[in-house]
Amino acid sequence: MEAKIRFTSLENGVSRLPPNGVVSTLQPSSVPFKPTLGRHLARRLVQIGVTDVFSVPGDFNLTLLDHLLAEPELNLIGCCNELNAGYAADGYARARGVGACAVTFTVGGLSVLNAIAGAYSENLPVICIVGGPNSNDYGSNRILHHTICLPDFTQELRCFQTVTCFQAVVNHLDDAYELIDTAISTALKESKPVYISVSCNLPAIPHPTFSRDPVPIALSPRLSNQMSLHAAVEAAAEFLTKAVKPVMVAGPKLRVAAAGKAFIQLADACGYAVAVMPSAKGLVPEHHPHFLGTYWGAVSTAFCAEIVDSADAYIFAGPVFNDYSSVGYSLLFKKDKSIVVQPDRVVIGNGPAFGCVLMRDFLTALAGRLDRNTTAFENYRRIYIPEGVPLKCDPYEALRVNVLFQHIQKMLSGETAVIAETGDSWFNCQKLKLPPGCGYEFQMHYGSIGWSVGATLGYAQAVPEKRVIACIGDGSFQVTAQDISTMLRCRQNPIIFLINNGGYTIEVEIHDGPYNVIKNWNYTALVDAIDNREGNSWTTKVRCEEELVAAIATAEGAKKECLCLIEVIVHKDDTSKELLEWGSRVSAANSRSPNPCRLCVD
Repeated sequence: MEAKIRFTSLENGVSRLPPNGVVSTLQPSSVPFKPTLGRHLARRLVQIGVTDVFSVPGDFNLTLLDHLLAEPELNLIGCCNELNAGYAADGYARARGVGACAVTFTVGGLSVLNAIAGAYSENLPVICIVGGPNSNDYGSNRILHHTICLPDFTQELRCFQTVTCFQAVVNHLDDAYELIDTAISTALKESKPVYISVSCNLPAIPHPTFSRDPVPIALSPRLSNQMSLHAAVEAAAEFLTKAVKPVMVAGPKLRVAAAGKAFIQLADACGYAVAVMPSAKGLVPEHHPHFLGTYWGAVSTAFCAEIVDSADAYIFAGPVFNDYSSVGYSLLFKKDKSIVVQPDRVVIGNGPAFGCVLMRDFLTALAGRLDRNTTAFENYRRIYIPEGVPLKCDPYEALRVNVLFQHIQKMLSGETAVIAETGDSWFNCQKLKLPPGCGYEFQMHYGSIGWSVGATLGYAQAVPEKRVIACIGDGSFQVTAQDISTMLRCRQNPIIFLINNGGYTIEVEIHDGPYNVIKNWNYTALVDAIDNREGNSWTTKVRCEEELVAAIATAEGAKKECLCLIEVIVHKDDTSKELLEWGSRVSAANSRSPNPCRLCVD
């Protein structure tokens, strides 16, 4: 019997591996199992929920790609370049819980490396498969193509060691089974990318370890230490009971801890006001009755920061405090008033700390120990003033970005998902109110421009029942535009709002210079050329609200089955007020003077 790891749904419509590693069985495939390394790897991918692998061919991985293609439950999706294949695997992993890409040795591996580093920073299990040199060439002192002209083939491996949690170099059949299974199971357990290199002459060779039906991958459940859990809950309950107006703040590691439901269970029980850090948007249902919005320091949702900063106790579940999320290290909350809950650790104030405590267990147990306290949310209700609406446009007035996002808000439903590119789209999309079931993804920590094109491809492939709405700046689009081609080949139907303001606006607000101005493209003509009259795309340029309304109506109506690119022409200085504030604070953090030399001070 072959098997498949079961996936469970989260509140935001995204799926991921269950924390207890439960396995459910499938009926044997009607296609006989071929006892080769390539077929074993393909079956393993299918078993963990990967049905699409994003690839770029090269001579070292061609035989391996043949065997991936031979697996009837696996689709091989050819991308235009390796970077986008990695970004697509990233987007796919956000929706499915795990993703995979396959490239060739060194020229492919080093090209995909940036995307794998981003997946590592975002705690995404991505299986990066590389077709490697012939097994006979290892240790032969030969120089091969696709290398840096040295007989040492370990450069690629050494690069991947820093951005993956496990590396498997498969150049012998005897240990191939063990290496592949260890790599895949480690990716799932650690929720990080792994690297698997397979020598190009091995995928088609049978071996006794592959001759039987593969034993299902079953992950040992991660358990809390019960004594530590009990102590952490008691200490937290005592800490919070003394507070007058405590609040809860969700962070991005809520995803990797699979603790979304436990977080809401605690919020329902205790009645605390609930906020999210910017990189956790979409992980907590925004229709929750005590939801405040995004806690992002000076650029927080209106009245959210005032409530969080003035609280006398905070529970941060899975936070990441970096210079971006802290707006240049300007957050006002006090560490001694906080309980920081990481996926397997709890720290209360400046101490004590409790290890071997899983976040979901801690939040669930704490829900039964706290008295209900709605003071912070009641304070929010007292001071809250509804947000204003953008000034009404005059007929055929030049379109403003705030008007654009007012209309994007109306497009959202449980059948859509938002992909926000690095740039002003971060800030404008943060202000969108997500209806139940609406997906939301962006790459907050790594912030690699161009990520959203590949991520849109991967997310749309993983969740075809949702229509992806991607918001991308013109500068970012120019980095990775090629894989619009792959979206069209896959008959995907995202709506891409390409916001054309003539440059890298987010960089302008941090530090301006001539390098932030880019060559303007005819973006709609580019996509039309990529489609090449096949009728799988629809494009238009809009310059005013009237044209925008008509374009959205067409994209949601007559062209709902097409990839739709709506190029939005806006003024180069039309930015959100949040970007202006955030940019100035990040600029100040970046330009701090060096600390004085201790020798000079002495």
